[in-house]
Amino acid sequence: MYGQKTQETDNSVIEFIENGESIERREEAYMLIDVFSEVTGYDPKMWRTGIIGFGKYNYYFPSGHEGEAPLVGFSPRKAKIGLYIEVEDIQCGELLKQLGPYTVGKYCMYINKVEDIHLDTLKAVVKRSVANLQEKHPHGD
Repeated sequence: MYGQKTQETDNSVIEFIENGESIERREEAYMLIDVFSEVTGYDPKMWRTGIIGFGKYNYYFPSGHEGEAPLVGFSPRKAKIGLYIEVEDIQCGELLKQLGPYTVGKYCMYINKVEDIHLDTLKAVVKRSVANLQEKHPHGD
């Protein structure tokens, strides 16, 4: 039976950040918390062991699989910062052209450093992402 891996926890966001390996990543994490909190209106919560999420939504697949996930979030990893953002619509695609350097993985985008990206564009992408997910999955947080 499938068990949902990504779940909200009661772990401390501050403790997680302060246990990070570099002062630069800790500073970037606090900057991203400010951005995501400002745009979403949600407080940061820990998901799994390394994702800082904002808000949540319930998803359902035709296969019967369902679960809960953060609306948006990030993970300040050692090599790159993972951004968990829904970017499937055309408006997000246009915004991403202005964001700065990033790569895309299976479930998230990656940036090297916060200083490499345009923060006002990130705010617009986060706002659009939240709106997309709330429209697709209206029974979330």
